[in-house]
Amino acid sequence: MPREKVTIPALYEKMRKGQKITMLTCYDYPTALLEEKAGIDIILVGDSLGMTVLGYDSTLPVTMDIMIPHTQAVRRGAPTAFLIGDMPYMSYQVSVEEAVRNAGRFMQEAGCDAVKLEGGSNVVDVVRALTKATIPVMGHLGLTPQSLSMLGGFKSQGRSADAAKKVIDDAKLLEEAGAFSILLEAVPPEVGKIVTERANVPIISIGAGPHCHGQLLIIHDMLGFFDRFTPKFVKKYCNINEIILKVLEEYVKDIETGAFPEPQHCYTMKAGEHEKLLELLG
Repeated sequence: MPREKVTIPALYEKMRKGQKITMLTCYDYPTALLEEKAGIDIILVGDSLGMTVLGYDSTLPVTMDIMIPHTQAVRRGAPTAFLIGDMPYMSYQVSVEEAVRNAGRFMQEAGCDAVKLEGGSNVVDVVRALTKATIPVMGHLGLTPQSLSMLGGFKSQGRSADAAKKVIDDAKLLEEAGAFSILLEAVPPEVGKIVTERANVPIISIGAGPHCHGQLLIIHDMLGFFDRFTPKFVKKYCNINEIILKVLEEYVKDIETGAFPEPQHCYTMKAGEHEKLLELLG
């Protein structure tokens, strides 16, 4: 039996019962089918696709026009998962009005259940406006890839007392502004624990320790499908790159040696038709 649609009340119920929330990124229809079958609660179509799928050095080149088709594909593959569209760089920083318009595209064109955006006190007004416009918002604190230049690279955050307090304070500001959930990235477990204990909304960890209400990984990282670098917090469940490379090399060998295609891979003509064809050709 297909599962019921995952909703915000359902996520809050899992949080209330102490049941962990599962979350993964996804960027295409075939992967979405598998995540749906696996029962993943939340699927994030992350702007990380700029790096994992499109080969950019950062997430900054990703635009709304890139995000929307990928998100539509994931929605088709995962109709019951709670789907979040990741607001790309400059889609919400210019003005509140533009933020509402772009977030509305995720909801209207791609069938999202919510959007995600990075930042703390600097995006409180945007979170309030989106919430007022009936667009649920997941906040994102800690390592925020869109602020890569200001952070000095892909570095963990909240490791000093002052920096940790900023993360904790920003989490409360986001919640008060209406965020239904907050993602914490690359912060110490102690910080994740404090934020989670003080929150009334689900706190999801991506490298923020085991104390949060749920966990997120980038699917290309956990499958070993993205090998440019591997963050410390990633658990690789397999190395799919090795598997695919072995298959591709075997394919090349089969073609070069004539081992493929074999008769079972070929279509056959009806009995007698080959002879007729040769007669027609003279």
